[in-house]
Amino acid sequence: MGFFAGIAALCTPIALVVFWIFATRGRRNHPKWEVLRRFRYAHRGLHDPAQGVPENSMAAFRRARAFQCGIELDVHLTKDGRLAVIHDKSLLRTAGADVIVEQLTVPQLKSYRLEGTQEKIPLLEEVLEVFQDGPPLLVELKADYFDVKKLVETAVRTLDQYRVNYCIESFHPGVLLWLARHRPDICRGQLSENFWRCRGELKAWQAFAMTNLLSNFLTRPDFISFRQEHRWVPSVWLCRKLHRLKMFGWTVRSPREMEQLEREGFSVIFEGFQPPLHAPVWAQKTA
Repeated sequence: MGFFAGIAALCTPIALVVFWIFATRGRRNHPKWEVLRRFRYAHRGLHDPAQGVPENSMAAFRRARAFQCGIELDVHLTKDGRLAVIHDKSLLRTAGADVIVEQLTVPQLKSYRLEGTQEKIPLLEEVLEVFQDGPPLLVELKADYFDVKKLVETAVRTLDQYRVNYCIESFHPGVLLWLARHRPDICRGQLSENFWRCRGELKAWQAFAMTNLLSNFLTRPDFISFRQEHRWVPSVWLCRKLHRLKMFGWTVRSPREMEQLEREGFSVIFEGFQPPLHAPVWAQKTA
């Protein structure tokens, strides 16, 4: 009995390590990365509250387009099946109204203004018009209320109507799973962070699985987009060094942070300063 217990004690950690390695693998070398890696990305557009340019506003997106930098933006599905570009599920922080985006129609949504300006909450198609034949977009799909299938189908159908370079990312593995099954041609990324530090409403097993990217073997992401302060999570190291997945780091708030992350092989999502347009050649080679 002692012999078999010893074998089990030896094999169990080995099996767990093998599972960990298997579970965190993704998909490598998507051709879209050749375009994506050349840019730095303005977080929620090139916004600047001091100049009256709110986050995720048309002013912020036009500013980014004029500067020729890529953008990261957030998308929710409205009550009437349209795609609103806004980060929070509630309008309380950005528009001063404690209402839920998914419970509003577009006319209702358009009645609000962002951060005390005259800027309205844009629809995704309004942003895509600005970025046709332009820099790439990181489109984050927010699967908070509506079913994932409806959200992703609507987003993909809308994106297909415009000449834009883009990839899709989400915290919700179901978004990536739908893309893997139905639109494998689209470059897809898993968003994550150390959820033990900001667990919120997540159960313990969900926080563990999402922090450690354990859905990768099902969703096969082309890249990982991780909160840069948490990038020392072991699974991030494994994805970078063993699986050789592409990496984004968010949110970078200084040139010094930007340079450090790019030297580590991350593409950057920045805010609060205006860096040079393109990532340096050495960063493009390591990304």
